[in-house]
Amino acid sequence: MPDNNLFLTSARRTIALEAAAVKNLLDKLDHNFEQSCAAILACKGRVVVMGMGKSGHIGNKIAATLASTGTPAFFVHPGEASHGDMGMITPDDVVLALSNSGESAEIRTILPLIKRMGITLISLTSKPDSTLAKYATYNLDTGVTKEACPLNLAPTSSTTAQLALGDALALAILEAKGFNADDFAFSHPGGNLGRKLLLKVEDIMHKADDIPKVGTETLVSHALIEMTRKRLGMTTIVNQQGELQGIFTDGDLRRVLDSDINFKTTIISQVMTKNATQIDADSLAAQALLIMQQKGIGQLVITDSEQKPIGALNMQDLLSAGVL
Repeated sequence: MPDNNLFLTSARRTIALEAAAVKNLLDKLDHNFEQSCAAILACKGRVVVMGMGKSGHIGNKIAATLASTGTPAFFVHPGEASHGDMGMITPDDVVLALSNSGESAEIRTILPLIKRMGITLISLTSKPDSTLAKYATYNLDTGVTKEACPLNLAPTSSTTAQLALGDALALAILEAKGFNADDFAFSHPGGNLGRKLLLKVEDIMHKADDIPKVGTETLVSHALIEMTRKRLGMTTIVNQQGELQGIFTDGDLRRVLDSDINFKTTIISQVMTKNATQIDADSLAAQALLIMQQKGIGQLVITDSEQKPIGALNMQDLLSAGVL
């Protein structure tokens, strides 16, 4: 049984070598990177990413990152390209081919076809003198000379560098396009991320007759009936013009219970919380959650430009919507 310290020694060596490979990329970035970004920005089609083996796995991730950040892209297996999938590639596309050696047989086979179609070819390899690099319109040099693998065989440092360079390419293009959070949300409509970036307060708030609402002259006892009936743990208080004057919540109720107030003779405006925290219906639901957390409250009132309540929500609504 090996010494446990050997595991840590091996792990630290691996991480150090891969970190060095990524850091080395800083000195490798040149006009080829700039031209590659420009070519992708000008692309009328899609970015077609290719790679064999481990480079193929990295290529798949790069294609996914490009697509999710506003650059239409997909992965094509070089072996399948030789057996029909070349039909997926058009002259309007840009091909991004990954190969550490630059000599992957499956990629070399289709290079003459890519050239014949006049497609812009961006290579990502650590061998600038390789066949792939020479065919390429622009070559991005990863500059990896040694894998983290102690046998210098398993793709490790090279694939880490490929991944980092692919991310750099995707994010440089993202910034150049002015791609923002709203754009990102439309590429990620599912899951927590999509809900936080797309869901608005108006999508989940209680509206119309579902809004707890009483007048300023309403007795506290009657206000409690409204709170119980609407089940939001609060009620809004409005004047005769329907304008918001305050809010009465479960927290306010606990405060009142500690006093000598008579629920049957006291009107709600005497015990309500004035200056209720409000939010616009067009605000993100995630922003509503942030406000509640920062203020330590459980309910929000949504008002229009005339300060009339048009909606209400509580923490349970955010939880049910998957925002929390």
